[in-house]
Amino acid sequence: MKNTGLLAPQYRDEDAAREHLEKVRWPDGPVCPHCGVISEATKLEPRADSKNGVRKGVYQCNDCRKQFSITVGTIFEDSHIPLHKWLLAVHLMCSSKKGISAHQLMRNLEIGSYRTAWFMAHRIRWALTQEPIKEALGGIVEVDETYVGGKLRVGAQTVKPGERPKDRLASTDNKAPVVSVLQRGGKVRSYYVEKVNAKNIRPIIDQMVAPDAHLMTDASTVLESAGAIRQHSQVNHSANEYVRYQDNVCITTNSVEGYFAILKRGNYGVYHHWSKKYMPQYLREFDWRYNVRTVPDIERTVLLMKAVGGKRLYLKPPKNN
Repeated sequence: MKNTGLLAPQYRDEDAAREHLEKVRWPDGPVCPHCGVISEATKLEPRADSKNGVRKGVYQCNDCRKQFSITVGTIFEDSHIPLHKWLLAVHLMCSSKKGISAHQLMRNLEIGSYRTAWFMAHRIRWALTQEPIKEALGGIVEVDETYVGGKLRVGAQTVKPGERPKDRLASTDNKAPVVSVLQRGGKVRSYYVEKVNAKNIRPIIDQMVAPDAHLMTDASTVLESAGAIRQHSQVNHSANEYVRYQDNVCITTNSVEGYFAILKRGNYGVYHHWSKKYMPQYLREFDWRYNVRTVPDIERTVLLMKAVGGKRLYLKPPKNN
């Protein structure tokens, strides 16, 4: 990596990276990933004269007698990429407001192939999986939909004799519909849906929005029917209405629209294209960063390091032994 002297020690050296990760994930001592016992493990020291010497950072649990390290059971397990490069990749993804592409990771970290950097980034996104909400969002909740993807390019249509012209495709036919539920001043959750209709959106609103919440949407008839049982205010964008005040309450969807602006700028300017297959992964990344937006970059990176356990992601399904 270039200019390593400007980086913190945990991003320059593998031993320092391992010690830093142990302090973050094991503040009360080593935790055995096999049996869960805390601070009941012996650190094994590497021996140069041993044919089968242990690696640095290996512990042996005094309870179940199994060996482990800080990377076992995490997104870093069984990776040939040095741990300090992993931690720097985590920091870059946490601190880049609109994301960082696999090509950029490959160049910055001097990783051998795009495929490796791509899978590395998806492992980190998998660690960004947020726990199910403990209670539905209350207060003022904004809900809106958007379409993510490039412009639809359709060439001149050739109509053969005796055939009817093909139906003209809608401008959103090649785009991925995304529905976001955002608590004003709070958190956001985004969902990729096959089609924007009440059947797909109503379960999301019922799960995410409290019955006593004040729901705010645009004038979409789909959103109107999906949020019918709640207090519901709408703004009419087609009439150039974006903000109005009613009973000293600001009626607008500008907060969720602002989130969509970040999402789309990341798609267009950084990643350029998201496959619908991996759309939930990218939405997970942007949701997580938005939800910790008030936290400094260093603390944000620490939060992610604490969440890497129990979230292994395989490029191919593991074979059963």
